[in-house]
Amino acid sequence: MGDPVQNGFVASLAHPGGNITGFTSFEASIWGKALEVLKQVASDVARVAVILNPDQAPQAGMLRAVEAAAPTLGVTATATPVHNAADIERAINEFAREPNGGLIVLPNGPTTVHRELIIALAARHRLPAIYPYRHFVEDGGLMCYGLDLADQYRAAAAYVDRILRGEKPADLPVLQPTKFELVINLTSAKALGLTIPASILSLADQLIE
Repeated sequence: MGDPVQNGFVASLAHPGGNITGFTSFEASIWGKALEVLKQVASDVARVAVILNPDQAPQAGMLRAVEAAAPTLGVTATATPVHNAADIERAINEFAREPNGGLIVLPNGPTTVHRELIIALAARHRLPAIYPYRHFVEDGGLMCYGLDLADQYRAAAAYVDRILRGEKPADLPVLQPTKFELVINLTSAKALGLTIPASILSLADQLIE
């Protein structure tokens, strides 16, 4: 989860206590960088809809990171709360009525479950979008910038091993993500008429044709 302390599962990240430890799945500050990458790839973007789930507390911190970065990039960021497919379709269709728009899709239940709908709407309205995980890009989304889930799975296996060998979860700190990845779908970029700058291509962990 994004913030196990705020949600009351552990006492602190360093000393979780009780019988729970693990890994946080979100890092709020990277979303300012995500907006920067989106702007570099699609320089015409002047407005971004931040697709979020208002019921997930950590989303507020991610939104603040986008809002903090937006003025220096000449972008207006708009919080776009969604709960279901109908919300998503209505919000994106309304947002696309004005030009120079782009999407920042935050990691949450509705955006994961309905990612194919979001990707299809972004393509239909020619909205450059940046997503939280590589599976969005593998499904046709333009690009993602977010934590490397496979890296967390490997780290989780190491924690399981330590616990099975006798260590107490209370003594194992909750770890925050340290490895992030940028994945770009070049076919989707071409469909949007975008030329990915060489500086961004050189940073990408994977390019999908």
